[in-house]
Amino acid sequence: MGAGDGVWPRPVAAAAEPGPPGPADGLRQTRACTPPGDDGPGAARGAVPQPPPDLATGAGQLVAVVDTGVAPLPRLAGRLSGGGDYLTGGDGLTDCDGHGSDVALLLAGAADPVTGLGAGMAPGARILSLRQSSGRFAVRGTDGTERPAGEIRTLAAAIDRAVALGASVVNVSEVVCVPSAQVDSAGAALREAVEGAERAGVLVVAAAGNIDGSGTCTGDPDLRPLPASYDTVLAVGAVDGDDVPGDFSVPGPWVDLAAPGADLPRPSGPAGAVVRGTSYSAPLVAGTAALLRERFPMLTPRQVGDRLRATARPTAGDGRTGHGVLDPGPR
Repeated sequence: MGAGDGVWPRPVAAAAEPGPPGPADGLRQTRACTPPGDDGPGAARGAVPQPPPDLATGAGQLVAVVDTGVAPLPRLAGRLSGGGDYLTGGDGLTDCDGHGSDVALLLAGAADPVTGLGAGMAPGARILSLRQSSGRFAVRGTDGTERPAGEIRTLAAAIDRAVALGASVVNVSEVVCVPSAQVDSAGAALREAVEGAERAGVLVVAAAGNIDGSGTCTGDPDLRPLPASYDTVLAVGAVDGDDVPGDFSVPGPWVDLAAPGADLPRPSGPAGAVVRGTSYSAPLVAGTAALLRERFPMLTPRQVGDRLRATARPTAGDGRTGHGVLDPGPR
């Protein structure tokens, strides 16, 4: 990572801070909570080369994780705060799924105190948790049908709140795919939120999405992943340890770069458990962005994205890796 041009002040909070979220209307718990453990290996060892800790650790950076919540695990001790819960109300520090906690550990988890291994990309950064989705809850719509908890409107609100609370980077490891003709109508509030984040000096990093016939991202080429397909968002695909693109990673010209996301050791355990998906690639890029924002606070969000794209390892990605694979080593 090298110095860039331009001068940019520290990200500033929005003029009017959105109030804390309350419980979602029509919310129903459909499955029991499965909180994350705290006995896993931390971040996937050797998944990506990490810069020396004396170069940057993310110190002074507040990174928002808009996800299923982040539990107060030991490896995040003293660096985790709650920004709100768009499902049940509260502080956002409850995680029934474990997804958001694993994302946070990959992004900023501390190393194992005994082995010194397993640190996240930016172990000096602070994490702001906003719980906005969960596979353990459903909401009933006005037409009487139920859908998984989490919607575009509250995702936009969570990004607005993260900006207002002082985040310098926002990680969104969730995706909804909509037909291209509906992007403007369905995603108007979300587009406004990510564009507002950029104006405030905040970088939004988002997963490119996973192809799943049972979800909204079915692999139909007419579908667009939100918020990944917006120009102001840094969209992240997934590769394996050999830089081979994951066949599950949603391809498209909006993908900026890729990072490891195939069969990673699950950061929160148990031993032997693995995770896969662009959800876990995005925090590696968001963590690297936090390192850049610490070391070069004059860079704008676009300049941070430009530097990450420019330093990526080129690879033949068939639309899944953009400019290449994340390479956070020093330049």
